[in-house]
Amino acid sequence: MSQYTAAAMPAGPIAADLRSDTVTQPCAAMRAAMAGAEVGDDVYGDDPCINRLEASLAERLGKDEGLFVPSGTQSNLLAMLAHCGRGEEVIAGDSYHVIRYEAAGASVLGGVPLHALNVADDGAVEAGDVTAAIKDDDSHHPISRLLSLENTNYGRAIPLPRMTAAIDAGRAGGLNLHLDGARFFNAITALGCTETELAGPFDTVSVCLSKGLGAPVGSVLVGPPDLLAAARRMRKMLGGGMRQAGVLAAAGLHALEHNVKRLADDHARAEALAAHLSNLGLGDVSQATNMVFLTPHPGVDLAPLADHGIRTSAPEPALRLVLHRDIDDGAFDTVLKAFSACA
Repeated sequence: MSQYTAAAMPAGPIAADLRSDTVTQPCAAMRAAMAGAEVGDDVYGDDPCINRLEASLAERLGKDEGLFVPSGTQSNLLAMLAHCGRGEEVIAGDSYHVIRYEAAGASVLGGVPLHALNVADDGAVEAGDVTAAIKDDDSHHPISRLLSLENTNYGRAIPLPRMTAAIDAGRAGGLNLHLDGARFFNAITALGCTETELAGPFDTVSVCLSKGLGAPVGSVLVGPPDLLAAARRMRKMLGGGMRQAGVLAAAGLHALEHNVKRLADDHARAEALAAHLSNLGLGDVSQATNMVFLTPHPGVDLAPLADHGIRTSAPEPALRLVLHRDIDDGAFDTVLKAFSACA
């Protein structure tokens, strides 16, 4: 079952939407920033808001350049196509987004095979598995070119030493390195590290703006000039070149300025929700960053969630509950009451 399969839809108003942090609505201040954005034609490089967004995020992550694109799926795809030629493979974890949720775009559009590794309980891939996956120089095999890691993974903030082991194995085997940082700022919030400490070892990093940060659209790929030039060409080929898109970049700039520190609030509410669910005894519960996973015990009826206006995805088998900036104290109290009604 897909995470996009909805559970029963509330009949009345939506009190809280826990399906994902992608459902966030732009706040009034973000909408004002978008309305007042200075714009230009980005394909010509003339949009000042986009240029500022690309440069500022690249600087924060310690990279040379940035490239604004419509989605995280596209920024990951552009990275893989920039790093890899046809017949050159990407090595990644079997539960990572580039393997599981991006329609095998690198393979379909770029002739880039994807090699999936087992993922440990903490979301990391093991250094030994990375080493074993790197192919010998043999005409029977694809050429191992890129190790694509992810942080966070299903909400799990992977400790830097665990990532470093895989990174070192990849570098020793001659691989380039990409980080899918769809929830990059959730990761650094949980790990207590800096942007450059997480991003530094990677050649390219993709950062999504439309999840916990609350922007309506957009992702930025950062990296060195040669790879970003290749990614820009691929962006044009895929129809990702936008014109006066500074109205979207303005939302991203607002999000980066105002919404990073408050991610800790989402993590705290997720921890509180997990404790509440555990106390209720509804099922097996786990929590990481802004996500809570509930695998209901047989016979548990979750119908009261819809009755209280709580929107969720269907269990698969775990129910993923994602906290975000639109779940304020009032909405969170309703969530707690709704789950109490399921007990």
